[in-house]
Amino acid sequence: MNVLLIGLGRWGEKHLRGLSELGVTVWAADVSPERRAWAAKNGVDPSRVVADFTTALGRVDAVDIVTPADNHLEIATHCLSAGKGCFVEKPLALTVAEARQLVEVVNATGMVLQVGHIFRFHPVTDALQRCLAEGRVGPVRYVTARFAGFKRPRPDVGVTQTDAIHFFDLFAHLLGRAPTAVTATLRDYLGRGLDDLAFVTVEYGEVPAFVEAGYFVPGTHRDCLIVGERGSLVADFGRSVVTVFGHQHQRAGGQWTAREGEQEEVKAAGEEPLRRELEEFLEAVAGHRRPAVDVQAGLQALRVVEAAQRSSRLGRRVSLDEV
Repeated sequence: MNVLLIGLGRWGEKHLRGLSELGVTVWAADVSPERRAWAAKNGVDPSRVVADFTTALGRVDAVDIVTPADNHLEIATHCLSAGKGCFVEKPLALTVAEARQLVEVVNATGMVLQVGHIFRFHPVTDALQRCLAEGRVGPVRYVTARFAGFKRPRPDVGVTQTDAIHFFDLFAHLLGRAPTAVTATLRDYLGRGLDDLAFVTVEYGEVPAFVEAGYFVPGTHRDCLIVGERGSLVADFGRSVVTVFGHQHQRAGGQWTAREGEQEEVKAAGEEPLRRELEEFLEAVAGHRRPAVDVQAGLQALRVVEAAQRSSRLGRRVSLDEV
């Protein structure tokens, strides 16, 4: 399969490695001469490195878009209309309105579009799904998550749209429920016109999720907590570990007690998430089938982002029906 990688920034470099490991013939496009030169020195045949992605579309079977969010709509629309399946890194688009336009393009063309919500492909997610399916903690009461750490802010979208969005999608996937309402506090401490700190409560029906994201906390934090009636699951995506706690409250003689149960650490092992999601995309394109993370999933996650922005601005809870 011939795949055109559009965008050779930091994350585009990782995509190039992943595609190369999967054995596809990679074409590469970037507006920067320096990045094109880098690609030619790192495994891409110079004859397959272009400045204008449209000149390579007739030579490829699929497209991998790893560019800033503000040009996802234009590039993906062009590629889909040319009959090429597309992988689009999250967020799907800059706005919900643009994402809805992409839904229309996908429906009109019948082409594959997969969104890069990589946490779905993490071994930790597999372990969480197994624990939930086995009823290890019983019915879920609530969940929390943190995607935070001291790092350079992304210049095209705010932290809610680039980091918190990981968990908006993941919890919908794990809980099997669509988000229904959002209450959020967002801040722009750096004065860039983009949020750099987010505290977002997302309601998935009766299950609330509290998500923190920001650029200021020392260290690197990629973790979540799932609290059920009979215990809890603590997931550390950085260490690839899920800890199962059998703690639960019990009532006897009119009194509640807190009983600490057994604790088990589950090491989550598996293939690299990026490789897994790219492989899923290639298989979806080859089989002309719906991908695991389709355009509707990307739209749903963006609706939570815009609901959070509206909630913070208006100072109230926002229903997803409003977005």
